[in-house]
This record gives sequence, C-alpha cells and structure tokens, in this order.
Amino acid sequence: MKSKNAQRLLRKPRIRKKVSGTEARPRLVVYRSNQHLYAQLVDDVNGVTLASASTQVLNKDGETLKANKESAAKVGKAIAEAALAKQIEACVFDRNGYIYHGKIKALADGAREGGLKF
Repeated sequence: MKSKNAQRLLRKPRIRKKVSGTEARPRLVVYRSNQHLYAQLVDDVNGVTLASASTQVLNKDGETLKANKESAAKVGKAIAEAALAKQIEACVFDRNGYIYHGKIKALADGAREGGLKF
C-alpha cells in the first residue's frame, strides 16, 4: 500500500496537465505541510509567482495559526486580498493532488469569500 503522499504525487500530474495559469487568470496552488498551509498565485506563461499567503506569514502578524480549517479559511481570504490588490479577480484552482475536502475546501471557500472567482 502506498502512502498518502505517494498517492497524491500520482494524482498531481493528472491535474497539472489540465490546469494552467495565465497573467489574467493565474493558477491558485495549495500546499499543505504537517504544520502549515501555503497558497500562491502563479502565472505559468511567464513562470512567476504573483502573490502568496501562508499560515507562517500570518503567524508573524501576531496570530498563532496551525494547519486547521479555520486557519485555511484565513489563508484563503489573505490570498484573495493579495490578488485583488493586484487587480486579479479570477483564477484556476490547483489542489496539487490533495483531495478536495477539509482544509483544501476551507481554503478555497475562504478565497471565494474574499472575492476571487474560480
């Protein structure tokens, strides 16, 4: 039996061949470690990261965030704020092989609440 991460890495290329980001509609990539959640907007055409947010960065603002659903929603709202500050209103969601429930779904819902469309 393969580990959860090995299964995720098998799913990841199937998602990436269908999902690509442009400058007008970047790719919202999610990464989940044991202790933190990360999200970034990537323009694949030019190969640049346009905006990013994570529980680590939000921790420096005084809050103590861990990798849970509430923190995921805050990261989603933060990435949406950063995107709207750069006049980005729409994106494509790259769940990076993670199953769409729990923290990943909470992050996506937080980004939608913050004003991103995908």
